Amino acid sequence: MNSGVKAAVATACMLGAWCLMPNATADETDPMSGIHAGDVLVRLRAISIVPEVSTNSGNTLSAINAGVNNATVPELDLTYMIRDSIGVELILATSRHQVTSNLGRLGGVNVLPPTLLLQYHFNHQGRVRPYVGAGLNYTYFYNDSLNVGGQGVQVSRSSFGPAVQAGVDVQITKKLFLNADIKKIWMRTDTTLGSGSLGTLHIDPIVVGVGLGMKF
Repeated sequence: MNSGVKAAVATACMLGAWCLMPNATADETDPMSGIHAGDVLVRLRAISIVPEVSTNSGNTLSAINAGVNNATVPELDLTYMIRDSIGVELILATSRHQVTSNLGRLGGVNVLPPTLLLQYHFNHQGRVRPYVGAGLNYTYFYNDSLNVGGQGVQVSRSSFGPAVQAGVDVQITKKLFLNADIKKIWMRTDTTLGSGSLGTLHIDPIVVGVGLGMKF
């Protein structure tokens, strides 16, 4: 497992355990703690995108051992709490990745994957609030410059796939909180060279993020 993923999982576990401590929960009279229906949560994270690439066996992408490099970018997300413990989150980020093979680098492609998730927040009145989420991802591929042997490779522009997440918010002031988050997103693109198919590239990254959030 990538070291960044290990660190995020360890952090989430420790912070999750913290919510079992007495000072991690708060009653309704504590003005600093808790989220409630109608709240808007805005988070800004630094994320590490770690593709878990696969290709269908027997095609050209598999034969040349195609891969996709990691990327680190900022991410903005917005959560609206429709119930005290239930929220809807929209995740916004874009990244550029280099596609590799045993022939060398094949070029780069930009990925824009807006993702909508339904979340359940545990301990919504506490200062430490773990959450889980699941939803749908739409990925748009753009600004691609892929080629094999000097010939341009075309990619399909979009895909839909599921997404799941787990994370934790830790309140540090009435409005400000820390956040750690890990997501799995399924995305793919079909590739062609001229009129011939090279196969489907499944990128399916794990996305690990840490950052700050504001409650409105």
